[in-house]
Amino acid sequence: MSTSRYGIAEWYGHSFVRLSALERRQLAGVALASGSAPPCPFRDGGPTCRKRGGVCSFQRYEEGEEGRTGAAQGDPAILCPERFGEGHVLVDWLAEIVGIPASKVKLAREVPFMRSTSTGKPAGKIDLVIARTAAGMLRWFGLEIQAVYFSGKGMTSEFERLLSDGDARPPFPNAIRRPDWRSSSAKRLMPQLLIKAPTVRRWGTKIAVAVDKPFFAGMGGPSQRVRQDLGDGDIVWMVPELRRDRVAHYRLTRGHWEVLTLEESCERLLAAETIRQDAFERDLAARLVARSPFSASVGEPAPGQRVEPKTSP
Repeated sequence: MSTSRYGIAEWYGHSFVRLSALERRQLAGVALASGSAPPCPFRDGGPTCRKRGGVCSFQRYEEGEEGRTGAAQGDPAILCPERFGEGHVLVDWLAEIVGIPASKVKLAREVPFMRSTSTGKPAGKIDLVIARTAAGMLRWFGLEIQAVYFSGKGMTSEFERLLSDGDARPPFPNAIRRPDWRSSSAKRLMPQLLIKAPTVRRWGTKIAVAVDKPFFAGMGGPSQRVRQDLGDGDIVWMVPELRRDRVAHYRLTRGHWEVLTLEESCERLLAAETIRQDAFERDLAARLVARSPFSASVGEPAPGQRVEPKTSP
């Protein structure tokens, strides 16, 4: 059976497998903080990349010959939220969904949504808001963007190896790392939606959430009966796809979208359910072991242990 691991798909906006050995060494130096970060191609105006290490997305690869990276497997996973900004795909898509003409769209980024009760300073923001103003009326929709975290060994050792690697073919990832959709969904995204969605609903508008295809698949994928009427739910789920072409370039494209209620969304984000009691107890019984005789309580002698008589100081 061939080995496969997740590794870098895009690095500082570049397709990893298209980089030369020299380019990889240069970017490894940047990632290890020995050079200036290049501009981010996915942000307006091309400001400097602000993601530590510069990894935009992850891809699963087969192990090739001589420990080099082989063929790509499956869909790439987006690790940096800025990666969703390519070509204003999400903005144009959301405007079309909610019926705002492209020529009338206005944008605001990182809009304060919550305020600290102790300091009065912003304590939470909506990532992006699209709006239309006409005849003194304001119509707006929020958009939350959620990339995925990864679990496993940090990337420093990978960057250090790339810094000294001179082979034309990129090396196979040196450790097991994987996208952690569980932490990104239930632990990160769901608490935000539980706070923001009810308020936005009360204000009479909608909030949209953008996650990539593998992330949404981890939530169960498209519904059996897809709803695309904004009145049928609280959250517009937008699922763009990061598609890899024949020459290993990646492009963000529109994918699936549907409307879910807040409750349906939370159920999907949890992506887990309590098992039956009998199944739990069968597993528990198989795991139970007798208590070790040497695990005596503090201050209590174990069987056979000699106890010296106490003496006064």
